[in-house]
Amino acid sequence: MRERIGGRGTTARDASAGDGSARDGSAGDGSTGDGGLRRELLVLAVLVAVCLALAVVALSVGEIALSPGEILAALTGRADRVTSFVITELRGPRLLAAVLVGASLGVGGAIVQSVVRNPIASPDVIGITAGASASGLTAITLFAASGLALFGVVVAGALLVAVVMIGLSWRRGIGGNRLVLVGIGVAALGVSVTGWMLTRGDVQDAAVALLWLTGSLNNVDGSVLGILGVAFVVLFVLALLQSSRLGVLAFGDDLAASLGLPPNRAKLLLVLTAVCLTAGAVAAAGPVSFVALMSAPIARRLVGRGRVALAASAATGATVVVASDLIAQFAVPGVQFPVGVVTGIVGAPYLLWLIARQR
Repeated sequence: MRERIGGRGTTARDASAGDGSARDGSAGDGSTGDGGLRRELLVLAVLVAVCLALAVVALSVGEIALSPGEILAALTGRADRVTSFVITELRGPRLLAAVLVGASLGVGGAIVQSVVRNPIASPDVIGITAGASASGLTAITLFAASGLALFGVVVAGALLVAVVMIGLSWRRGIGGNRLVLVGIGVAALGVSVTGWMLTRGDVQDAAVALLWLTGSLNNVDGSVLGILGVAFVVLFVLALLQSSRLGVLAFGDDLAASLGLPPNRAKLLLVLTAVCLTAGAVAAAGPVSFVALMSAPIARRLVGRGRVALAASAATGATVVVASDLIAQFAVPGVQFPVGVVTGIVGAPYLLWLIARQR
């Protein structure tokens, strides 16, 4: 058992090395008792507190500075018209979008990395985000889609790409390495489609599409935001219900099957959950890069070994996007960057570091 626990010729050490489970917490190691749960809850509480503090700052700063009292008055309907407009129509929706987009990407990335057992595998890397972006850009440039129509096209495109990836990588099941390699190829194809659509669209549509492709919270549609909120709650609950399966799958398909868990069915449902979470985030704000890649490893390091850390990954993703959006808006006076620019500046070196430390 010690030599074959990872399944078909995979050693126990290899099974954990694929995603750094000894370091990133994808596999159990005996720390999953009450002490591990208390630490995870403590980390989650701290992350939520940090995110709330950043949220207060995001609602306070701007051309019209507001105090916490004025923010509270606006949220409870007791503020003047100007303050209420600033909070409920401008800053509030943008903040809510940042939280939902970050949380969705954090959970989606955590699921994909755990299923594939590789901390470098995330929706950004394996083609899910590229497929969603290509479908969304096609809808924008050819049909001037926006709002609910754009949301539906992006989700449908991401699901189609996921089905193609799974079909091409299927060899008696969903193989982690094959899925990553196929996903990289699909991502390259998605980038090619994106470039083609940018060249054939008119200048105005191309400008709108380019801003969306960078990942921006500047013009989040209210109807899309509502759907994203409902979708995130449903998909997050579904992910939590499947979290125990992630811990079992980390040890390999053979052991999962011996414990009564059909590995391929479990992987398929988990991957589709991650695809829908990622597609919803992309539909709302465009492909905000590297959030899905960074959130889960950071969360796992904070909560310790042996925890799946989906809730902590969601809180980490939300915190990263809210903080990045603040930097994007106010780091350079008079200039607002898309939030994807900031996450890309932070995430690209992080990806290179992850690649360098993997054997």
